[in-house]
Amino acid sequence: MKFNFDEPPGDDVVADTSAECQRQLLPLVREIVQAAVAAGWSEEDVLLGFVELAWDLYENRRDDLQ
Repeated sequence: MKFNFDEPPGDDVVADTSAECQRQLLPLVREIVQAAVAAGWSEEDVLLGFVELAWDLYENRRDDLQ
C-alpha cells in the first residue's frame, strides 16, 4: 500500500489532517482488524490496541520535543 501525503493541510489543519489520515489509513486499519478477527482475536481489543499505539506514538513525540 502506498501513502500519498502531497502537501501540508490548508487553513483548517485539524480537520484536513484528520480527514486525510482517515482517507488513507482507514482501509489499512480495517484490513488488519478483519484479519485479526478472522484469526479469533477480539475486535474491541485490536481497536483498543490501535488507540494505545497511536497514543504512545503521540506521547513519545511529545517527550522528544521537551
